Amino acid sequence: MALKLFQSAMFNLGYSMDNKEEQCKQIEDYPKEEVKSSANNFKASEFQMPLHYPRYRKEDYEKMEEWRVDLLLKQYGISFKGTLDDKRAFAMGTFLWPDQY
Repeated sequence: MALKLFQSAMFNLGYSMDNKEEQCKQIEDYPKEEVKSSANNFKASEFQMPLHYPRYRKEDYEKMEEWRVDLLLKQYGISFKGTLDDKRAFAMGTFLWPDQY
């Protein structure tokens, strides 16, 4: 099943299937340990982009507590040191569109 799917994909991408047996042998001989080890090298501490863009308005940022601003910036991988007003201004400049600012 997987081989037929692979062959179909290669045909659709324009690869020649003249030497099918040789190409299948190369796929079968691919070291499976290498695939497993690369998947296990992922670290949970690596940055992952949040799924949604923040939906706060300018008024929300102006009233936001410092811990919430820090958390929001940290979620997007941003480290910012400064006063609460500086953090709010940075967050507004980062996440608001120009017509919302």
